[in-house]
Formats: sequence, C-alpha cells, structure tokens
Amino acid sequence: MGLASGCAAWLPALACAHGAGAIDMLLYLLPSAALALLLWIGSGAHPFFFVFTAAGTLCHELAHFSAGLLTNAEPVGLSVIPRRIKRAGKGHNWELGSVTFANLRWYNAAPAALAPLLVLGLPFAVAWWRTRQGWVFEPVDLLLAVLLAPQFLSFWPSPVDWRLAARSWPWIPLLLVAGLATKYGALLLALVKG
Repeated sequence: MGLASGCAAWLPALACAHGAGAIDMLLYLLPSAALALLLWIGSGAHPFFFVFTAAGTLCHELAHFSAGLLTNAEPVGLSVIPRRIKRAGKGHNWELGSVTFANLRWYNAAPAALAPLLVLGLPFAVAWWRTRQGWVFEPVDLLLAVLLAPQFLSFWPSPVDWRLAARSWPWIPLLLVAGLATKYGALLLALVKG
C-alpha cells in the first residue's frame, strides 16, 4: 500500500482528495512549521530570537504597506526595527515592525489591516513550487525551511490590526449577506416561491 493509497488512515479526506501532491506539500512544510514553533518559544525567552523572525516581520509589514497602497490608505511610514513599547498596566512588550497610514477609512481599514493573512500563502506557494514535479531534498530546501518558518509566525494580524480592521464594520454584514445569498440563493428562492 503506497503513501497516497493509505492517506485516509492518517490525513483528512480533503488532503487525500488532492493526492500525493498535497501530502508532499504538507511534508515539505513540516520542518518549517516545527522551526516556527521553536522560534516562537525562543522569542518568548529572549529578544535575540527576533533576528530569526525578521523575514516574517518584513513580509507582514510589506503586506500592510502593499494593501495600503492598493486601497488608497496612503502608507506614510514603514519600520521593521524592533522596539520596546509600554503596555498599559502590563509592563513592556516588543513591537517588531509597523506601518503608518495617512488615509485609513472605513472602506480600506480591513484590507490594509488584515493583509498579513495573505502571507500564509507564501509557504504554500513555495511548497507547491518545490514539490510539483516530485520532491528530492536539496541544500536549498534547508535555506527555504529557515526562511519560511517565520511566515507561520507573522501571518496572523496583531491585536492593533484587528482593532483597525473593525473600522470596516459596515462591510462585514454586507459580505455576510452576499455570501449567504450566493450559497443559499436558489434554496431561498424555492422557499419564497412555495
């Protein structure tokens, strides 16, 4: 029994439906995900580990910056230099990077603030590229694992990003209604017609 044929015994059906390619991609990303866990633990213990998360911080902030340019949020500042910030009632914390916007409005706040979610596509795109025609480990894969690990730590928007995204709240109900209408439109039409 091959790896793909025994897939359903240890992976969800969705991964098995796409065959060995999806399994290869997941296996390719496993070392990066494990390294990301170690970096997360290490960065909580000592600020020195921030050096290893620099690639992720850069991608996170560039996602904000790019989305800000595309949505007319007018980014005016970008920093990827870590600095200590005072948290109200909780001592100090580290800010690894930031982007400042001059025109953050209700229509562009969510895309600009939540853009780092797109960073998660980068590891999967690299995994697809490296495994699409079969996968043989090469030295470049070790370097890629080190560069991809921080992306798993940097794709999630910060609490400040989520607060800024809340400025776009009018879009949430509209997108929800549009999504439900798209998915259940035919069923609702049939119920209304009787």
